[in-house]
Amino acid sequence: MNKINHIAIIMDGNGRWGRKKKKSRNFGHLNGINVIEKIVKNSIKINIPILTFFTFSTENWKRPKKEINFLFKLIDHYFTKEINNLIKNNIRINIIGNIKTLPKKVKNKLYESMKRTRKCKKIIVNLAINYGSKNEILEALNKLKRKNQNVSIKSFELNLQTKGIPNPDILIRTGGKRRLSNFMLWQLAYSELYFINKLWPDFNISDYNKIIRHFKKVKRNFGKI
Repeated sequence: MNKINHIAIIMDGNGRWGRKKKKSRNFGHLNGINVIEKIVKNSIKINIPILTFFTFSTENWKRPKKEINFLFKLIDHYFTKEINNLIKNNIRINIIGNIKTLPKKVKNKLYESMKRTRKCKKIIVNLAINYGSKNEILEALNKLKRKNQNVSIKSFELNLQTKGIPNPDILIRTGGKRRLSNFMLWQLAYSELYFINKLWPDFNISDYNKIIRHFKKVKRNFGKI
């Protein structure tokens, strides 16, 4: 039976869900937060040690400014309201992506959340914010160049933003699209990919557990017979 160390999730379909409910795209993002909380809680229950959520991509800057501002306000509000509960439940928050260029208030809130939860050990929740895998790969290569180090798989991985984090065993993408959208291109090389037609706010614990049960029965060869 396959052990699960890390599950990565592309939460696609929030905006479409909001429109489907005859409300705004932002209404979908707001409801998507509830699903994240349920997935984290269930993952703790079944001993999944690491989750990564694709929260905001480098390409998402092309979205309407009103929607971008809402997303950042949602992030800031959530961590302001829930930071004590995160600590109480032993949840460590980690951010991957270029958060230095985010609005000051959001950036500071993210740094604060990482600092305050750094000793939490029940589960690591990675949020990929202002993240793009192609940028990450280029940055890793440039770091190696500046250090005048030889490029190898080991040295390259030590310079990725996911340094020290095991690669995902599972990728889940909701929303019916079957692509990676510049998300963890290197890290997902041997992951099992699950593309779900449901929009993210409709994704539930039953769907999640079904994927996990299926994964545990999959024969993973990693190139071997």
